[in-house]
Amino acid sequence: MGPHPAVAAIRLAVRRVLHDILDEQSAPHAELPRPELQTAHAQTPHAAQLPYAPHSPYGDHAQETTPSPGPRTARLSGQPPLAVPTPSRGRCIAARAPQGSQAAHERPPSPLVLVACSGGADSMALASALAFEAPKLGVRAGGITVDHGLQAGSDLRADEVAQRLRELGLDPVEAVAVAVGRDGGPEAAARDARYAALDAAAERHGAAAILLGHTRDDQAETVLLGLARGSGIRSLSGMAAVSGAGGRYRRPFLHIDRQTARKACMAQSLPVWDDPHNTDPAYTRSRLRHEGLPALEKALGKGVVEALARTAQLSRDDADALDAWAGQAEAAARDDAGCLECAKLYALPPAVRRRVLRRAAIDAGAPAGSLFARHIEEVDRLITGWRGQGAINLPGKVVARRQGGRLVIRQG
Repeated sequence: MGPHPAVAAIRLAVRRVLHDILDEQSAPHAELPRPELQTAHAQTPHAAQLPYAPHSPYGDHAQETTPSPGPRTARLSGQPPLAVPTPSRGRCIAARAPQGSQAAHERPPSPLVLVACSGGADSMALASALAFEAPKLGVRAGGITVDHGLQAGSDLRADEVAQRLRELGLDPVEAVAVAVGRDGGPEAAARDARYAALDAAAERHGAAAILLGHTRDDQAETVLLGLARGSGIRSLSGMAAVSGAGGRYRRPFLHIDRQTARKACMAQSLPVWDDPHNTDPAYTRSRLRHEGLPALEKALGKGVVEALARTAQLSRDDADALDAWAGQAEAAARDDAGCLECAKLYALPPAVRRRVLRRAAIDAGAPAGSLFARHIEEVDRLITGWRGQGAINLPGKVVARRQGGRLVIRQG
């Protein structure tokens, strides 16, 4: 008799992702994944991860309380704190031999894939599936758990999770502690610290990818939160299956519901930890999960979660196409000196023009996570509603002004 249907479903999802990673590793002259696959983490931190409702990279959506200030640090199990380096961007960490250095008959080294695990049902199910599938495909599998230090006994819990990962056969395994600051608010700061720790672990071990346990339910919640925020189509596109610098982050469970992951843990007798923050009504995502979505299903019938997840995929396809168009339009709108010409920007469709303006602001130093629609609308008025108005102040001390028919965006 085969495995429980839930166990079979999660293993199949992980097997597909591992095949993708192996294909990328073995592809001749492989380069970075396509730009549209790097949007959720590397480009916007994240259009899908709202400042008031961040989601955990583990996929269990642990919410944070107000953290204590301090520099980011990382702790390996049983070792003193280490500094967590700033996440690198735009570089694939998968090890590749220089051209000509590896004989044609030699096999590339086995890639290492890490799983980010908080001990919750989603990420424990993911860890178990990775531990089962990786050896069959010749992939090395490890795990990492992040201790935010925001709850009493969190260090002991992190060590327990690390031990469970080792019992699954994962190696290497780390429990990493971070000190969460206050930049951007407590939730955003906690999220930044998590990803910094995960990025540092990937760099440290030369990992090809990190698996995250976000489910279809998480995707539906993210879409609704983006809708409530009044954001653009990128927020409605939710979380990408592949994101991060060089396609580092992979989400195998975006088409699997949360109950399937929990059933898989029960079928395998895997102990799980339910973060009390996930049921705390003080947090927006928790209220949406336990009150909002059930109310929608009661009013509209079953299938709301599936429909929202499908909306995310359709929105992502549209957003990727518009982003590609904006990249081409930006190059055509610049003069020989590299300045944006207002007349050429005015001729663009609004959706494309605003993307060009956002890209230009980020390139000038504006933090993507702090650059909201209202900022871009103000800059857009310099193009479409020019009345001699003054400069527009943007996050990151970036200033946008119109000068002689040119749009100048730079740090003030």
